[in-house]
Amino acid sequence: MKRHRRDGDKPEMQKKTVDAGASGGGGGGGGGGGEGITCGGCRTPVSMVLDDDHHHVHMDLQELPEGCIAKVVSLTTPRDACRFSAVSKSFMSAADSDAVWDKFLPPDIPSILSHASSSSSTSSSSKKKLYLTLCENPVLVDDGKMSFTLDKWSGKKCYMISPKDLMIAWGGTPAYWKWISLANSRFEEVAELVVVWWLEINGKIDTRILSPSTVYKAYLVFMLSERARGFDRDDLLEVKVGLFGEEETNSKRTVFPGQERSLKVGWRRQNIIGRPIDETQYPKKRPDGWLEVEIGEFLCPGEEDGGLMEMACMEVDRMMRGLIVQGIEVRPKRM
Repeated sequence: MKRHRRDGDKPEMQKKTVDAGASGGGGGGGGGGGEGITCGGCRTPVSMVLDDDHHHVHMDLQELPEGCIAKVVSLTTPRDACRFSAVSKSFMSAADSDAVWDKFLPPDIPSILSHASSSSSTSSSSKKKLYLTLCENPVLVDDGKMSFTLDKWSGKKCYMISPKDLMIAWGGTPAYWKWISLANSRFEEVAELVVVWWLEINGKIDTRILSPSTVYKAYLVFMLSERARGFDRDDLLEVKVGLFGEEETNSKRTVFPGQERSLKVGWRRQNIIGRPIDETQYPKKRPDGWLEVEIGEFLCPGEEDGGLMEMACMEVDRMMRGLIVQGIEVRPKRM
């Protein structure tokens, strides 16, 4: 006999549980479900609940074994893994496991760290701690010629080329450049410009050591001393990036290293020249206290399709001094 609902009554949703081990046909849950569900990774039975109309399925993912949860989390991103760890204790245990964070580390990380200098500490009690250490603490590699870090959000590789490994015009002439040590530099020495009328800085990096299928940006990392000259507000610097020896692939632009990027500056320049300003033309302050200005961007293809990428900064029309160069950094573009 069919029951008629009176006004004011709330409809009751009858739910039926499908036993994980139920077979097809008329089995499981009094005919309410069909075939049981198992985890595709480990074949562990998982129970689920069907609404009375069979249109909605409810499954408790926390019933999955930790290894299965870790497998799912490892297919996401480091940022997502941190979010998963806040769901519950079982998710935290899985999201923090070595099985997850080993997937976020570059596959050649053992080889990279084997070339680290003795002054770089990379010992960690877990893969997650190693990952975070490499994000926050640059590691000197290749006899201190470069530093290596990881991009925190993607786990992709970042490198900074030391000034000693850059081609700086007259960099070995004390009358034009001098080499100094600074406490906030990741390298033993940085290059300080004494005086030149021809500024040229070139750096090269083999894209095969970078993360494949990734768009990278290159930055000049620098600061200006109190005696700096030739780097005033409107003094420009020509920069370019492209495959070494293939001039047609170069992307050229101008930047203004003498003025930090700000909305106020952008608004003033927009009024002066009558068009919006590309803010990447101006330097911005880094967390380590240095300044950086974008040289350009490039696509790093697959590992076997790599080449030598060249980045350059040049100016020949004025007297310049007081520029302090820490290096050229390449890191993944934030989408």
